[in-house]
Amino acid sequence: MNIRVAIFEDAKLIRDAYEAILNGSDGYICTGSFSDCNSLDFCIRKSNPDVVLMDIELPGTDGIQATGYLSKHYPGIRILIQTVFEDDEKIFAAVCAGASGYILKNNGLSKLLEAVTEVYNGGSPMSSSVASRVLKLFQQFAPPVPQNTGLSLSPREKEILSMMVDGNDFRTIAAKNFISYETVRTHVKKIYKKLHVASASEAVAKAIKQRLV
Repeated sequence: MNIRVAIFEDAKLIRDAYEAILNGSDGYICTGSFSDCNSLDFCIRKSNPDVVLMDIELPGTDGIQATGYLSKHYPGIRILIQTVFEDDEKIFAAVCAGASGYILKNNGLSKLLEAVTEVYNGGSPMSSSVASRVLKLFQQFAPPVPQNTGLSLSPREKEILSMMVDGNDFRTIAAKNFISYETVRTHVKKIYKKLHVASASEAVAKAIKQRLV
């Protein structure tokens, strides 16, 4: 089954390049390509995506505003921010708005499909420089909360959660622990259930706030 992707990008050359690489790769299909988010409901209903590839700087409704709206009204859709910005404020705003991943355009098109797949499978792909910034931002702004002793994470689950906090994606975690990608996904699903969260970014935020790792 193809991963359905909708693109929101105001630069036509970039938008066309994203669409071409998605439609030209097995397992992916671009179901909508839009230059802005000003008719967001219409665009989403028309394209019915699994993953939204979202630029930040868009005319009218910007990508962060759109991400917040989609997270609230279409919680089943995964949102992957792709932008040129490494600005701390924009990164923090995008993650808080509900972005599932945040990668930089200068990573190149070759990383695009990997990031789309990762976010579709419940991961939170981030460029390494972005991941380190996100970790520092959460550590800086997250208020200390007493640890919830009722969260009975196993040693392996704590290890995997700690690696997620450090910005590792699922495939990297699998390689470092000499386990399969599917085994990592199984552990992560259990972590989500125990922490009462629905995404890796939420799990990381809760882990930092409650000093779980």
